[in-house]
Amino acid sequence: MGKQYDLVIIGAGPGGYVAAKKAAKLGMSVAIIDKGDVGGTCVNRGCIPTKALIYSATLYRDMVDCEKFGLYAKDVGFDLQKIYEYKSLSAETMRKDLEHEFAGLGIISVRGTATVQNDRRVRVAREDGMTEYFTGKYILIATGAKARMIDIPGMDLPGVMTSEELLLSNESRYPRLLILGGGVIGIELATVFNALGGKVTIVEVSDRLLPNMDKEFSDTLEEILTKRGIRIYKESILEEVAKKEEGLKCRYVYQGKNRETEVDAVLVSVGRTANTEGLFDPDVPIRMENGRIVVDDFFATNIPGIYAVGDVVGGIQLAHVASAQATYVVERMNDVPPSVIVEMVPSCLFVPISIVPSCLYTDPEIASVGITEEEAQRKGVPIRCGRYVMDVNGQSIISKEEQGFIKILFAADSDVILGAQLMCPRATDMIGELATAIANGLTSSQLMYAMRAHPTYNEAISCAVENSRDSKPDRSAYLLR
Repeated sequence: MGKQYDLVIIGAGPGGYVAAKKAAKLGMSVAIIDKGDVGGTCVNRGCIPTKALIYSATLYRDMVDCEKFGLYAKDVGFDLQKIYEYKSLSAETMRKDLEHEFAGLGIISVRGTATVQNDRRVRVAREDGMTEYFTGKYILIATGAKARMIDIPGMDLPGVMTSEELLLSNESRYPRLLILGGGVIGIELATVFNALGGKVTIVEVSDRLLPNMDKEFSDTLEEILTKRGIRIYKESILEEVAKKEEGLKCRYVYQGKNRETEVDAVLVSVGRTANTEGLFDPDVPIRMENGRIVVDDFFATNIPGIYAVGDVVGGIQLAHVASAQATYVVERMNDVPPSVIVEMVPSCLFVPISIVPSCLYTDPEIASVGITEEEAQRKGVPIRCGRYVMDVNGQSIISKEEQGFIKILFAADSDVILGAQLMCPRATDMIGELATAIANGLTSSQLMYAMRAHPTYNEAISCAVENSRDSKPDRSAYLLR
């Protein structure tokens, strides 16, 4: 039978480690298994190292441009090796904190490759060649996803990589970088290498960057990135990568014409696929569709006692979604009332809307929650939209970060908040207030009850809400200037 636990978790990323800590605090015996480091992709080769690089690059750009504050800095430069060391240290610090928490809670952490067998038994092939067996009252699968590659010539050449490979690197510098994909990961890393002086090209198959984002924000972001020197080719298809004597040659189709660009590296950022390879023995009758594990509304698989959360089940592929789902599952296992939700049906609608914040750590930051103006139009939902441009916000004037705006959507009849999109400094922090407002069905009147300090970026929320309440808002006064 092997070692027995109340809960055996496969995958130690944001879904797995949150589930482990929650279960241990509720008195369950827990074993968590991962073939890599604790923290999974997010901590080790995803969210944390990416944001560390963004922080370094943004500081460097601010130092170079500090004359606007009356400051002068001579010989401003950077050491890419030290930036990478800082990036690695950030991941290491968080990883060690998690390991310390596991030890304190009595969670057994096992490093090895897990395979689910029948009767809720898990076989683990350890790095040292030994094999162990674990049996759980429950099994939770949180193996996440891996970067997807595309089938075109040259994808196996040195210098062609995924974001995970790039973020694990500690030595490479890319003066000329082509990024395939204009989604969140691609754009964030484009801003990093652009800020550090690299020549960056983005090739995106869609007709806009961030296809799932509000179009007004996509267009504004494209304008900002283009002004910074990033070349953007939309509705384009990369057809081949070839080896040159120095670097790589990329051939792609743009506006019906063949184009070529010579670069030092290619970053492939075209989405992620569920990480299920070798996860189940052949005789385990797990139900899967398109490589993803199928679960019901309670994240239960078709096999009693086995659950799955996060990227491995598809849906919204964000770390905080995996964590919320994991918390929900463990609470249900212990008959504890759920403390988290990821979507709700407002009183004025007949369809659920997401209350999951989506964040982009560019400069300015972008954050979104709920429905967008375009979605509301597609669904036939009458709305009022409040807008506020940040160039007259006091804190934006002080920091000279005046590009950006805020949009907040309310149901036209019931006045309930349905969505919000922010493009401004601290947007990724400010979006939490609006997600809370949607989750609690607040109206514009209720949002105005709370005072917001002056001068702050956050007070712009009050201005956007107030704009939505104007009987005849002057839209021309709120256009991006």
